[in-house]
Amino acid sequence: MERGQIISTRVILRVIACVVLCAIALALLWTLRKPIGWLLMAGFIAVALSGPMNALHRRGMPRGLAIAAVYIVLLLIPAGVVAIVVPPIVTQATQLAEDAPRYADDTEKFIHNNKQLRELNDKYDLSTELQKQAKKLPEKIGDAASVLGSIGLGLVNSIFALVNILILSVFLLASGRTWIDRLIDFRPADERERLRRIADRVGDAVGGYVQGAMLVALIAGMQTYVVLAILGVPFRGPLAVMAGLASLVPLVGATIAAFLIAAVTLFTNFPVATVIWVVWAIVYQQLENNILQPQIQKRTIQVNPLIVLIAVLFGSTLLGIVGALVAIPAAASIQIIVREYFEFRRDTYGRVAHEDLPGDDEDDVDPPTAAPDEETDAPADRRTFWSRFRPASG
Repeated sequence: MERGQIISTRVILRVIACVVLCAIALALLWTLRKPIGWLLMAGFIAVALSGPMNALHRRGMPRGLAIAAVYIVLLLIPAGVVAIVVPPIVTQATQLAEDAPRYADDTEKFIHNNKQLRELNDKYDLSTELQKQAKKLPEKIGDAASVLGSIGLGLVNSIFALVNILILSVFLLASGRTWIDRLIDFRPADERERLRRIADRVGDAVGGYVQGAMLVALIAGMQTYVVLAILGVPFRGPLAVMAGLASLVPLVGATIAAFLIAAVTLFTNFPVATVIWVVWAIVYQQLENNILQPQIQKRTIQVNPLIVLIAVLFGSTLLGIVGALVAIPAAASIQIIVREYFEFRRDTYGRVAHEDLPGDDEDDVDPPTAAPDEETDAPADRRTFWSRFRPASG
C-alpha cells in the first residue's frame, strides 16, 4: 500500500511539473512573440534571396559582394515605390483642396439644373452645407499634419523592426547553410542525404515562389498603368503600384485592387472608363490565373487550392498582410517536409519487412515433409492425430 502511494505521488508530481513547464514555455513564447516573428521573417527573406545570391556567386562574384548586391536591389524596391506613389498623392491632395470650392460651385449648378435634386436642395439646403465644408477643406490640411505625425511615429517603429529583420536575414543568408549542415551532421548517416534534399527543395520552392510572385506583380502593375493611361485616368502611377503590390496577396489582392481602381474611374469619363476597366480586369484575372501564374510557378511545388485558402486564412489571422504573403511558401514547405517524411517511413518499413521475409537467406532449409502412413496412405500428422483415439496395441 505504501509503495502504491509513493508511485502515485511521483506520477502526480510529474504531471504537475509537465503542466508548469508547458505554462512557462507558452508564457515565454508569448513574451518573445515579436522577436520570434522577426526571426521567422528574416528566415523567409534569407531563403527567398538565396536563389539570386547563389546565381551571382556561381557566375564568379564573391559571396559577400553577391549578398550586398541582392540587398541593394531589395532596398531599391521600396524606395522606388515611395518615389512613385508619394509625390503624386501630395500634389493631387493639395490640388484637390484648392479646387474644392470650384467643385462645390459646379455641384450646386448641377443641382439647380435638375428638378428632383433641386427639390431635395430646397428641403435640406444641401448646397449651402456643401459650400461650408468646401471652404473648411484647406484648413483641414493643417489638422492633417498632427495625424501624419502620429502615423510617422508608427513608421519609425516599423522601420526599426525592418532594420532588425534585414540584419538578421543578412546573418542567416551568410552562414545559415553552414548551421543547417552542422545540424544535419548530428543525424544518422542514412538520414543526412534526405534532410539535405528537404532543405534544398524548401529553398527552391520559397525562392521560386517569391521570384514568380514578383514577376506577376510587375506584369500586373505595368498592364494597369497602360490601361489607365489609355483611359486617361489620373493617379495611374500610384494605382499601378497599388495593383502590383495587391497582386502579391493571394486569392483576393488583385480583386480588391480592381474594385478600388473601378471606384476611381467613376470620376473619369463615367460610365465608359468604368465599363472598359471592369471588362479588362475580368479578362486579365482569367489570363493571370489560368496562363500567367501556372507558367511562372511551374518550377515550384504545386499546392492544393484548399490548402492555399486555409493557409492564407491562418496566415492573415496570425500576422495580417505579412502572414498572407508568406502563407503559400510556408504551406509548400510543410507539404515538402510531410511528403519526405512519409517517403522515409515507407522506405524504412519496406526495408525492414524485406529483411524479415523468410527464404531470403541461403541457409534456410525447407521443412521436411511427413511421410504418408503405410496402412491408411495418409499424412503422418493426420495419422498421429487419429492415433490418439485408437486403443494401445499389446
